[in-house]
Amino acid sequence: MQSPAKIAVRDRLLTSRNRRSVAEIGTAARAVAEHLLATVDVRRAATVAAYVSMNGEPGTGPLLDGLRAAGKRVILPVLLPDGDLDWAVYRSPDDLVRARLGLLEPVGERLSPDAIATADVVLVPALAVSATGMRLGRGGGSYDRALGRVPVGTFTCALLYDEEVGVDVPVEPHDRPVGWAATPSGVRRLG
Repeated sequence: MQSPAKIAVRDRLLTSRNRRSVAEIGTAARAVAEHLLATVDVRRAATVAAYVSMNGEPGTGPLLDGLRAAGKRVILPVLLPDGDLDWAVYRSPDDLVRARLGLLEPVGERLSPDAIATADVVLVPALAVSATGMRLGRGGGSYDRALGRVPVGTFTCALLYDEEVGVDVPVEPHDRPVGWAATPSGVRRLG
């Protein structure tokens, strides 16, 4: 059961995102990609766990293209019936198929839910993060479970719009923090 406080914050943030124009989302996508691709952690990474953006999220298309162009192995989530995430290698936009909840997922061999632990960089969606790195997702708990498998010290980063960083996020015991936030203005450490 979601707390009323989380539902209220989530609704406010989703309403704000739904008001963004396609042009604004595209501009943010290019800026976020540029900033992330320039970070030392991403430049050094062999494997990056990422995702395909949806519904007003800062776009990930330019980022996925940039990661592949840089020779990174990119793994993307596949939503399992129980809400957990499996992973598969991303090769190109042509390898994505429509899935449940309007998601786009990679075709190909499933790697297992534990594959996220092999990533040097983990990029996750969020609606907001607090100054301490607590993230607010869409309420399914999929990424909290996935982040629980990520080794301590891994570069974990939420992709957001500038005003979604430093938000007072209601926290529950199962919530997992991230260490960084990437926005159109840059990449900043949290915590």
